[in-house]
Amino acid sequence: MVKNIMIVGVGGQGALLASKTLGQVLLDAGFDVKVSEVHGMSQRGGSVVTYVRYGEKVYSPIVDKGEADFIVSFEMLEAARYTEYLKKDGRIVVNTQNIDPMPVITGAAEYPADLENKMKNAGFAVDAVDCLSLAEQAGTAKAVNIVLMGRLSKYMDFSEEAWLKAIEKLVKPQFLEMNKKAFMLGRG
Repeated sequence: MVKNIMIVGVGGQGALLASKTLGQVLLDAGFDVKVSEVHGMSQRGGSVVTYVRYGEKVYSPIVDKGEADFIVSFEMLEAARYTEYLKKDGRIVVNTQNIDPMPVITGAAEYPADLENKMKNAGFAVDAVDCLSLAEQAGTAKAVNIVLMGRLSKYMDFSEEAWLKAIEKLVKPQFLEMNKKAFMLGRG
């Protein structure tokens, strides 16, 4: 059986490191893993989507609508944007932060209100966490990605040690302790 995870966010938030961390945990556990990244205007604050698929044998890196077991989102609007990809029994793990897209910045649109409750009222299982505050508590706002991985880890059958080992492989030594702390804060 193949499992599907989408990591969605805005350019510059660390979605790629998050997908690499998740991929490393899965590879270390012996799964066939496929990761695909869609960048859009990521360098200018546009959407970034990463597909992570794993199982005994995975043939395609792309997640289709209705197939995602998890949507991990760095931002509320990005989570809402991709709900059609979630399975009926899937879960959204989302940072409560709101980042205004260009139409909101220019005044052409308003940021949608109360997205967390709208997603819950639509029947989605939503775990919304203030990852930015937790990352700052760990030492840097840039660790939101690792806080999100910590939160996701609560729903996956991999040990805390497996996740920390993956972080050790991917994070520069000078940032390692801060990222480990961010992960643990995300786990709660």
